[in-house]
Amino acid sequence: MYTVEEFDKEKTKVMNYIMYKKRTIQEVKNKFQNTIQNDLLYDIIEYVKDAGYLNEEDYVKRAVNEFMALKNLSIREMKYKLYTKGLPKDVIEDYFYEHADEIEEYEKTSAQKIVIKKQANFEKEEIKNYLMKKGYKERIIKEVLECKTY
Repeated sequence: MYTVEEFDKEKTKVMNYIMYKKRTIQEVKNKFQNTIQNDLLYDIIEYVKDAGYLNEEDYVKRAVNEFMALKNLSIREMKYKLYTKGLPKDVIEDYFYEHADEIEEYEKTSAQKIVIKKQANFEKEEIKNYLMKKGYKERIIKEVLECKTY
């Protein structure tokens, strides 16, 4: 067992970690598993979740919006980045299912940007292979490559 003082002290550390940058539950566990006893860490995580500071659905939404605003990624790359954060597969898949049209449109736009950027220096087949390696859907690759002239 632990005291209220211990709980408050360790909770402050966790809150500082979370407030600096949005984190996942898995990131919090990884960071503090060796410095905070397991039952105390579990209770702190539950407290912080209940207070609304750790929300995995919100984390996925924010991360995807950030990816879409700042990067050119395929849907597969976005999902991979989220999986590496330790987020549950069903949370990720549900979000992508619910926002399929918007995310697919982003993926197409992202592929178009890559084609425009690379077409001066690469052949059509090289660009196609690059996009495939990055995880873009074959249908989208075909569509964006047909729109460009070589």
